[in-house]
Amino acid sequence: MAPTPDWVKQLKPSAPHGSGLLAAERAKSNLPVGRLSELLFTKEVLNRKQRVLDVLKSEKVFDKSQNYFAGRIDRFGTALARAKKLRNLRLKHGWDLEDFRTANELVSEPGPYALHDSMFLVTIKEQGTPEQHDLFLKKAEKHGIIGCYAQTELGHGSNVRGLETTATWNPEDKTFTMHSPYLTASKWWIGSLGKTANYAVVMAQLIIDGKSYGPHPFVMQIRDLKTHEPLENIHVGDIGPKFGYNTMDNGFLLFKNVKIPHIGMLARFSRVDPKSNKYVRRGSPFLVYGTLTWIRSTIVMQAGGVLARGVTIATRYSAIRRQFQDRDAREWEGGENQVLNYTMVQIRLLPLLAATFALHFTGKSMMNLYQENQKKMNAGIANADSSKRGAGPEETESGSDLLADLHATSCGLKALSSTIAAEGLEVCRRACGGHGYSSFSGIGPWYADYLPTTTWEGDNYMLTQQVARYLLKSARSVLNNNAPTNDTTRILKDFRSRADIGCAFDILGSDCDLVSAFAWRVSFLTFEVLKHRDEQKKAWNDLLVDFYRLSKAHSQFMVVKNFHSALSENSTREKLDDDTLQIMHKLFRLFALHTLEQEGSEFFASGACTVKQISLARTNAVMKLLQDIRPHAVGLVDAWAFDDWVLDSSLGRKDGKVYEDMFYRASELNPLNWITVDPYPDSEVLFRRDERSKL
Repeated sequence: MAPTPDWVKQLKPSAPHGSGLLAAERAKSNLPVGRLSELLFTKEVLNRKQRVLDVLKSEKVFDKSQNYFAGRIDRFGTALARAKKLRNLRLKHGWDLEDFRTANELVSEPGPYALHDSMFLVTIKEQGTPEQHDLFLKKAEKHGIIGCYAQTELGHGSNVRGLETTATWNPEDKTFTMHSPYLTASKWWIGSLGKTANYAVVMAQLIIDGKSYGPHPFVMQIRDLKTHEPLENIHVGDIGPKFGYNTMDNGFLLFKNVKIPHIGMLARFSRVDPKSNKYVRRGSPFLVYGTLTWIRSTIVMQAGGVLARGVTIATRYSAIRRQFQDRDAREWEGGENQVLNYTMVQIRLLPLLAATFALHFTGKSMMNLYQENQKKMNAGIANADSSKRGAGPEETESGSDLLADLHATSCGLKALSSTIAAEGLEVCRRACGGHGYSSFSGIGPWYADYLPTTTWEGDNYMLTQQVARYLLKSARSVLNNNAPTNDTTRILKDFRSRADIGCAFDILGSDCDLVSAFAWRVSFLTFEVLKHRDEQKKAWNDLLVDFYRLSKAHSQFMVVKNFHSALSENSTREKLDDDTLQIMHKLFRLFALHTLEQEGSEFFASGACTVKQISLARTNAVMKLLQDIRPHAVGLVDAWAFDDWVLDSSLGRKDGKVYEDMFYRASELNPLNWITVDPYPDSEVLFRRDERSKL
């Protein structure tokens, strides 16, 4: 195809132009966008992002113009080049860990070093001994070895206890034999394993003298450090193209009686004594779950920002896109209406906008809770009797109370937050109309890359059992008249004390009552499920649907509570003026009341509110909140401070030049338009001319 002619380049979109529409939107609101951004991220973080972003934009390897056109192998190759460049830039500019993490976040694609920089390093650091740190961690931190975390198998994912890979202790030569006894024992979905990693932390069943001691982590080499070819009796490779996430080399891994030395078993919490050949525990065995808890906590932390990308794009585009006329508009207000003015668009986008803030504040609270618990754990406060731990899904003695609370919270919030984010991105894409289906929207590819979050680190449906188990244990504690030890047992005890007199929550007039209504619903569902389990002796499997609803209710309560708490903190009130704080409270009420209305049957059944209140929440409160928040919508998404380079979206451009950018990408950047085909079926020629090299 000939280059785009000048007469086409001179064409402009019909008026009103996107730039003017977004400028008018921003003029409607007095929202201090900069101060709100600082509340979300702090000035230090915003400055860091800009400083790192300036470096990335100056490097050719990070050019995104062909991202949406490249095939999988080219995309992986580019991702590997970018990962190497990031490592070199870190050394060149003296970036600390936060700078480096920021750079990876701004690149906005899964990179081949991602599992090395997260799971591999974290697992060795948290579960390795000082000797293992010297042997493995120091080399890995300098990228002398590249690792991954090999847990999931072809036949087992969430059920870690069912893993089939074995590591058998050999007392004769003090080694372990790593073996894959079945095809389903193949490690599968392991990020960075397919082509990049030469080391792996492998989760395998420890076998000593014919007895299994459950899954344990082992560090082992899988590829030659010079040739990068697989070692003998190891079969490793890439699992192939996926729905998304195709810049990452997810891999498979099989072993045929591969021996590894004694030092290969990560031994901070458990080891095999080479002299006695006995299994020995060290400290609390439940700390080995710290890595997964940390990952789930980061997922909660990221969920708000993930959803905010889609909401930003969809909100800006809905303010520019004009479709049809308002049937009730006055005669002199002719012309097509902004899509964002339609309540059917507002009810889809604005609650998601509220959810971005709710998830963000919940994520910050979650990370604080994790860090606090890690300090206490490492100080030796947590003690657990592992001999009481059962092998089934309902373990009445599940380890330390500190970790149990964090574990349940992280499971439930991981499931809820990633579900809200993933499903919300699809809502945003569809709210963009037909253009949302184009990769240039920036939503579809991001959705495809984010979607596996709902199943990795625990399938979202399976994780809810962990939350229910914890809530049942807490309810039993309350029934035994034990003193409350945390928020969960406090709300359960409060419910029991008022069960005979009920409640009267003013959900429409009081933010505190609205939070209490969510707590009441959780408590009601908890004791209902406990009755089914303990009194009626229902089978665990028969209650799985109830467990899912209970976990969802508890997690929604946590999000509502954390959002409200964040707005009540003095630090928040000091950073925001009264008008902005009022807008934030409206976002809180929109998120909470919209959620309550969607789950109305449970709130009514629990007695937390009446049918009339639920009806008013839907017909009056939510619709009024949409009307109040609508003028500030563009300003609120601006507060997330996404650079256009990061969003890589035609529809979400900050300057509103939506149609200009979309046409430019299609006409001038599209490699297919530089090919002339032979369309006739009697000709074997496919391409008459291929001028892609001119791009």
